[in-house]
Amino acid sequence: METTTPPQKKIIFSAIQPSGTITLGNYLGALKNWTQLQEEYRCIFALADLHTITVRQEPAVFRRNTLEAYALLLACGVDPQKSPFFIQSQVHTHAELAWILNCYTQFGELSRMTQFKDKSLKHADNINVGLFAYPSLMAADILLYQADLVPVGADQKQHLELARDIAARFNGIYSPTFTIPDPYIPKDGARIMSLQDPTKKMSKSDENPNAWVALLDKPDDIVRKFKRAVTDSEGGVRYAEGKDGVNNLIGIYSCVTGKSCAEIEKEFDGKGYGDFKAAVAEAVTDHLRPIQEEYARLIQDKAYLEQCYTAAAQTALSLSQRTLSKVMKKIGFLPPAKP
Repeated sequence: METTTPPQKKIIFSAIQPSGTITLGNYLGALKNWTQLQEEYRCIFALADLHTITVRQEPAVFRRNTLEAYALLLACGVDPQKSPFFIQSQVHTHAELAWILNCYTQFGELSRMTQFKDKSLKHADNINVGLFAYPSLMAADILLYQADLVPVGADQKQHLELARDIAARFNGIYSPTFTIPDPYIPKDGARIMSLQDPTKKMSKSDENPNAWVALLDKPDDIVRKFKRAVTDSEGGVRYAEGKDGVNNLIGIYSCVTGKSCAEIEKEFDGKGYGDFKAAVAEAVTDHLRPIQEEYARLIQDKAYLEQCYTAAAQTALSLSQRTLSKVMKKIGFLPPAKP
């Protein structure tokens, strides 16, 4: 009897910087999807700490942020038994391939990156080469694992397009080496906006602390921030053009409860914004409670965290070394002597 081999799952690569506070926007827009993707795809996840040093870091704070971000993502549902979740700086192939890809990336291509221009304005006293060239490192992150798909938001789409161009250029000069990655657009992707200016994306860099909610915020702080969320003078909980603040709250409520827009409008028919804001705050608090409790447990177990990221780094190194060795052979580097 003839047996059929089950189709290979597509590979998804995704990474996030451990640059401090993780917001509700980060979670609902990306991290919540990480846990769901693990069931359908072969996922490889990373904390992109090499990217973080394009901005000056205080060493002790940087180390703490990295460990806390690792624990928090595990608490959010990343399963190290299903998906290697490693710390980028512990897998040396990333930096090695990044240098090689720098030599296959055109200066003009990097000059056109809008994020470089934006960050140069924010950090005018430290416009370093890493800030300019980090899209090549991002390309290396993705291409090392022959990723088929990469979840990207609007702010990273340009970088993925560059990674595709670099891969196609290398493949054309030599022979097919890299998988050309496609963007992954989640079916229920959420773009969470500022609670104080709903025309802008929620960001921890916002000077107004009431504009964003952190995953580890205390319940009282969450309630206070939603109570102060900007809405409009019209009244009525309904999704409509020109009601950016209300639309944003509906989107958040939908993400954490699973209710549709129509169900939410029906639930709050005849009720005011005060009732709605209180319900959103309660739903967010309830949703985050198990994450916060699991984080509190994990951050106390440093040995377990080290065990997880060390094993993941070994898996990632094994996978990525195959690609790097192939690249170096095609370019013409002499192979190292066998021990």
